[in-house]
Parts: sequence; structure tokens; C-alpha cells
Amino acid sequence: MFENMDLSKMGELFKNVQERAQEFENELAKKEFCAKSGGGLVKVSANGKGEIIDLSIDESLFDDKESLQILLISAINDALNMVNQNKQSMAGDILGGFKL
Repeated sequence: MFENMDLSKMGELFKNVQERAQEFENELAKKEFCAKSGGGLVKVSANGKGEIIDLSIDESLFDDKESLQILLISAINDALNMVNQNKQSMAGDILGGFKL
């Protein structure tokens, strides 16, 4: 399994992985993902780390708790799915850059 691998270069490889991981974290922190539900009645924004950073709810939903809950769940799930897809894409790009 390790016949063709130069183990003396493992330290350098791990250093590169750490540097790329830090770049990955910095890029995630800068990104913002927005999702809407109910035709824009509910809007949710999340950063690339998956933290909800903004929430907007149309006042017309304040009298309909059930609809508000459904639209909130939908928008939050959509925003977090965007974050996860972005993380997977970025991780694939980063890991694809390493030749083991």
C-alpha cells in the first residue's frame, strides 16, 4: 500500500493540508447563502460555517403560526443545504489538489 510513497515527505504534506484547511475555513467565513420560502415571505441567510446570520419574516405571517413554522423550517433547511453543498464542493477542490 505504501510501496511508492516517500514517507519523508509526510510532514510537508501534513503542513500543506493544514494550510489548505485554514484557507478553507477563511473562505467559508466570507460566504453568505440566502434562501426564501413562501414567495419571499420568509428569508434566511447563513454564513459558510452554517450559522444563521439574518432572518426576515413578513408581518402577514404573524397571525398564522403554523404557516410561519413551515416556511421557517423550509427556508432554514434550504440555506443549510446550500452551505453543505458548498462545503462538499470546496473540500473536493482542496483534496483534489493533493497527489498522494
